[in-house]
Amino acid sequence: MHHNILNDPFDPESSIVDQPHAHGRSGAGSRSELERDYEKRQSPDFVGMEHFHGDGCGHDHHHSGCECASLAKTEHVCSPSAAAAVAHATSQSSSCDLAVAGGEQARSDRQSAGGMDADGMLSRAVENAVMRAIFPNDMERRAFLRLVGRGTAAAIVSSIFPLSTAKSMAADPVKEIEKKDLSIGFIPITCATPIIMAEPMGFYKKHGLNATVRKAAGWAVVRDWAVNKEVDAAHMLSPMPLALTLGAGSPAVPFFMPAIENINGQAITLALKHKGVKEAKDMKGFRFCVPFTYSMHNYLLRYYLAEGGLHPDKDVQIRIVPPPEMVANLKADNVDGYLAPDPFNQRAVYEGVGFIFKLTKELWDGHPCCAFAISKEFTEKNPNTFKALFRSIVDATHYASKPENRKEIAKAIAPANYLNQPEVVLEQVLTGRYADGLGGIKSVPDRINFDPFPWHSMAMWILSQMKRWKHVEGDFDYKKVAEQVYLAAECDKVMAELGYKTRGKTTTKHIIMGREFDSEKVAEYTKSFPISNL
Repeated sequence: MHHNILNDPFDPESSIVDQPHAHGRSGAGSRSELERDYEKRQSPDFVGMEHFHGDGCGHDHHHSGCECASLAKTEHVCSPSAAAAVAHATSQSSSCDLAVAGGEQARSDRQSAGGMDADGMLSRAVENAVMRAIFPNDMERRAFLRLVGRGTAAAIVSSIFPLSTAKSMAADPVKEIEKKDLSIGFIPITCATPIIMAEPMGFYKKHGLNATVRKAAGWAVVRDWAVNKEVDAAHMLSPMPLALTLGAGSPAVPFFMPAIENINGQAITLALKHKGVKEAKDMKGFRFCVPFTYSMHNYLLRYYLAEGGLHPDKDVQIRIVPPPEMVANLKADNVDGYLAPDPFNQRAVYEGVGFIFKLTKELWDGHPCCAFAISKEFTEKNPNTFKALFRSIVDATHYASKPENRKEIAKAIAPANYLNQPEVVLEQVLTGRYADGLGGIKSVPDRINFDPFPWHSMAMWILSQMKRWKHVEGDFDYKKVAEQVYLAAECDKVMAELGYKTRGKTTTKHIIMGREFDSEKVAEYTKSFPISNL
């Protein structure tokens, strides 16, 4: 049968009748004709119509009461996979405006669909196509739905064929890309996983780009490459685009942060001689290193120490050291510890020179770390390239968010031209099952996670800490700067286009070491700390 998103296959009472059609042929008559046909089909005497598959599926055979989206699992297989069924079904959506569904639920769905935007319509179409592809028999599908319920059915369907993958495949490709050959700077850490893996795993190519990643030794190098246009985009620490835009630490250059790369994924690692340390106050006099001034590593370490009663600029030393050099500095006894990105926390354990004292998710679960950044100038000159790149990163980030993909990703990013790390080290970081350096094995599945959404409230917290420690001078509007740099609404739109879950808002609640951050009262929050440089 020729159906539409309004004919809901997740509804156990959904009617199976619809209009005859020939697949592969354009159009299905005018809307007025469809409306008249729709009215006729409401008659209790109407029992459905047979239809003929012609050149659309490649088989000259007669179907009675079948469904075109089920071609992936019919006895006369018309398409090789559920993915093909999805493409087939979604391509027909324009000619099926008034499909019929029976029952109160279906009528409700028709009414609610009237207010859907294009992204919502596409998502519904894909979901329905996948449901029909897996359960081609109408009676069996309805019996299954009555048995388990709609919610459980949707979960089962997702486990068999991820709906987000189907929706991503159904998204329209970006057209007229201005610049396909791109260079993207990165630092060799697991926080950059989506940006790195998008090259060997084909996410850039999927969205029409020929992008290569370029390894840098430190964050100042990446920043300078991006500012001097030696790369087209860059892996940056989430505070860096804010600092660049405000002119903190370098001349002001407007930069955007369209997407977060990872959340969590950092740790405080200490030298083995400090096994007796239990809390921040035990660290007085320590020499720490962090990867960059404008980094979550620096701000989370400072926050942790200050909450423990230590002033980070008076009671300890904090040095800037590129991540690849941290383990060597720990081994040489140049530092007592560091708050760093992985894999260098796990690498210290692997080398037998340090132990993981505390994961940063214990300080702020879900905190941002690294990000995809790009200059405002590039986006204005190359809007379609930017859109394709944005999609590539969001797509790769969602793929990385799935635990079942992590070992495959570890293998892809381990080689010398990427992270240059033992695969076993990366697996421990990405899967969350790891040795802690004290003889224990921990299991923390969300030790690192991947979520592209750049909350404005995250940016405002970062700005509060930049202000607290006098890393930025002068007064500014926290909310305005956050909205200018972190492209939250734009990220939501890209996620919708690719079929991923959207947020529908740009601020949320954050809890840092037990204290809630209120993004409506940033100035008051900034001034509220007893230990600061204000």
